[in-house]
Amino acid sequence: MSQPDFSHDGIRTARGTAFRYLFMLCALLSILTTVAIILTLLIDAVDFFAQVSLVDFLTGTRWSPTNEPIAFGVLPLISGTLVITIGSALVALPIGLLTAIYLSEYASDRRRAYLKPALEVLAGVPTVVYGYFALVYVTPAIDAILPVDLSTFNALSASIMVGIMIIPMVSSISEDAMSAVPDSLRQASYGLGATKFTVSTSVVVPAALSGIFSSFILALSRAIGETMIVAIAAGQTPRMIDLTDPAGMFLDSIQPMTSAMVQIGTGDIVGQGPAYKSLFAVGLTLFVITFVMNLISELVASRYREVYR
Repeated sequence: MSQPDFSHDGIRTARGTAFRYLFMLCALLSILTTVAIILTLLIDAVDFFAQVSLVDFLTGTRWSPTNEPIAFGVLPLISGTLVITIGSALVALPIGLLTAIYLSEYASDRRRAYLKPALEVLAGVPTVVYGYFALVYVTPAIDAILPVDLSTFNALSASIMVGIMIIPMVSSISEDAMSAVPDSLRQASYGLGATKFTVSTSVVVPAALSGIFSSFILALSRAIGETMIVAIAAGQTPRMIDLTDPAGMFLDSIQPMTSAMVQIGTGDIVGQGPAYKSLFAVGLTLFVITFVMNLISELVASRYREVYR
């Protein structure tokens, strides 16, 4: 009986140890990068709040960091970000969810193999291309079709393009969650006489609800942090939302937080002044908002996650 050959065990062990430390180094590098970004935002934001009241920053309704009278109220920027987020959600969430249902429950394996990669190509298109497309093509098309007075820079075209951009995130993650639902649940429903539509909407979607909700939150977080589309198509006019005219708030120029950061960062502003430091205060506010949204996503996913055996 031949003896097993252990001559290469030492090499395998050393190689495994090297890869383990390499992977650990990559994980530590990611953590250190995140910590460095947070510290950078905090240090400069603290300097800003030493010159500008935190209460005035969070409750002010006028944003004018360079023009007299100087004002650093962040609410108009949050309002602009909220408009873009709502508009993009109205586009991406229903289309992305319906696409995920089709790919998971209706499309054949052959068709899914072509459609899913083709859909995910949308996520690889540079956002600056989306922005110019919204400005040059979408805005004139909407202005020609709808009987409205649409500004050249407006929230509607920017919201549509941001929504199209995040559709692959919604559809891909939701489709993965639906595909993870065991076939035994589907077969049991079919055995009770349910139709495919009933199985898809009343069995599969509720069973994958935690993953679907997570895809919604992640997509909206991506929409909140989008920069180039809103900087090009939405304009640079910080203003509060007029709640009495919910449709009209999409027709005029606005300025989300990311667009304001671009304007400050590329403008001719003194590096140690409050105008420049406000960039980090706005960035910290944006970070807190996205962090809270992702935290809610994790809590909901852990609360409603289904475990199948």
